Amino acid sequence: MFFARAERRTLRAAGGLALGVVLVFVGAATAMLLAHAGGGGGATLFDAYIWRVAQFTLLQATLSTLLSIVLAIPVARSLARQRTFRGRVWIIRLSVVPLGLPALVAALGVIEIWGRQGVVNDLLRLAGLQNPVSVYGLTGILIAHVFFNLPLAARFLLAALDRIPPEYWLSSANLGMGNGAVFRLIEWPVIRRVLPGIAGLVFMLCATSFTIVLTLGGGPAATTIEVAIYQALRFDFDPQRAVLLAFLQILVTAALLWLISLFGRPPDEGVTAGRAIRRFDGRRRRLSDGFVILAFTLFTAAPLAATLASGLAADFGRLAVDPLLHRALFTSLAISFASASLSLAIALPIVLVPRLAETGDAGIATRLIGRALPATGSLILLVPPVVVATGWFLVLRLFGETGRFAPAVITVINALMALPFVVRVLEPAYRTHLSRTARLALSLGVTGMHRLRWIDWPALKKPFLTAFAFAMALSLGDLGAVAIFGADGFVTLPWLLFSRMASYRTADAAGIALILGVICLLLTLPSTAADRTTERPAADA
Repeated sequence: MFFARAERRTLRAAGGLALGVVLVFVGAATAMLLAHAGGGGGATLFDAYIWRVAQFTLLQATLSTLLSIVLAIPVARSLARQRTFRGRVWIIRLSVVPLGLPALVAALGVIEIWGRQGVVNDLLRLAGLQNPVSVYGLTGILIAHVFFNLPLAARFLLAALDRIPPEYWLSSANLGMGNGAVFRLIEWPVIRRVLPGIAGLVFMLCATSFTIVLTLGGGPAATTIEVAIYQALRFDFDPQRAVLLAFLQILVTAALLWLISLFGRPPDEGVTAGRAIRRFDGRRRRLSDGFVILAFTLFTAAPLAATLASGLAADFGRLAVDPLLHRALFTSLAISFASASLSLAIALPIVLVPRLAETGDAGIATRLIGRALPATGSLILLVPPVVVATGWFLVLRLFGETGRFAPAVITVINALMALPFVVRVLEPAYRTHLSRTARLALSLGVTGMHRLRWIDWPALKKPFLTAFAFAMALSLGDLGAVAIFGADGFVTLPWLLFSRMASYRTADAAGIALILGVICLLLTLPSTAADRTTERPAADA
């Protein structure tokens, strides 16, 4: 028993309300898509264009995943071996930065490095090559996706390698194992267990990518399902085709989520006495590991540095008095604050009501709500934000100008988009907190606001603020839902940045990108402070 009677009633009502809000909002969009699916029009799922878009979506996602995983394995192994060099902690933290950057800002940095006038092509010309790298099309999409997902995959793999018991490394040194034997007998079994889950996550992110493909696709030949939905509504105004593409996207994401669920959670690597990790094989590999780590650092840091340099060169004096920038900044901050607040409000019942349903005296209604809420929290993974935005675009067309309703709809979509991440931050923190304090607080009669003020908030303040900041950053950088509703009277920072890039006002775009990137990084980077306690022992080993 974790809650008093009044608290149980409040949580039950909040859980039912949260469940109803999510189901009604996503259900209304899906129902409108179903209604339009039965309408007229010549588009079918066997249309050559839709088939080509689906093929390219899966092709670029497959190639992006393979490149990210294949490159992440040597990066993770090198960082796992070289545990004592100065700067290791900062290189690991650098891998978090792309996750906190809006995709549009990162795309601008990729263009600065890999574009026709970028650093890479300048070096190729100096080497005498006449055909520079084209950053648009499949090549640019792959570069941008690897920029985002290589650090993510390397960080997950490094965490798995760091969980290998230290006794394994002592035994391998005593047995005189070479690099090949260490990889085959110790590292690969661990990597093999976590690799399917990591690959599935990366594939999911690439298959549902919108901003990167919209910015770097370069034309109809490089179009994914989500971008095709946007083009069908905003350029062709073909709702029938947009609906078919939306259902195709739902089928793709459902299949991906099902495949990911098959792998489950990897088992523990082994029993350990808890001694500090000490790798004995790193001394023989310092040169090669140093090269791999340097290449990874340059690949990750170069677009960030280019974005910073081009942003600082912008005319901030003119941008500072631009009323459109002021309006976009205010709109983005207002929507992100509201969506983060709503995401937390929905996440709390999702976290707490299942705990309430575990008690022996829980009623049927409580148990049903408790079982439905966790799946509801991940519903946006099944029905992506662009698909939900498409459904609501069609709904709001029935009531007139969609631009008037855009802020409210985008706020809810962004809240649902952040919901899976917010739940994953709050759920373990709340579970641990309740197991430590709930029974004692209940026996002392500390309930309601007193319990929230004196017991819950001091212990859970950090995960709450982390979840709130991350939800704000996700909303600030979102372009997908905004692109569907984009109108002259409604503009956010990402939409303004995309508009300036499309009109070749690169100096203004660079300045806006720097502003947007700095705000998002300021929101997300403090959450990495939690890594300090876990990284320092590894660096000191």
